[in-house]
Amino acid sequence: MNITLSLIPVVSLIAGILILVIPRLLSTIVAIYLIMIGLVGLFDVGHFMR
Repeated sequence: MNITLSLIPVVSLIAGILILVIPRLLSTIVAIYLIMIGLVGLFDVGHFMR
């Protein structure tokens, strides 16, 4: 039984939990998430995370 995790859903889950626990981090977490998504799209490294 192999368990594989994609990076983006894991980061989204962690970010969501942090936003629920510490709402002041919302803008920082959203900014970091958007930068990560942008870098994945620009450098086409999404195939390494699947």
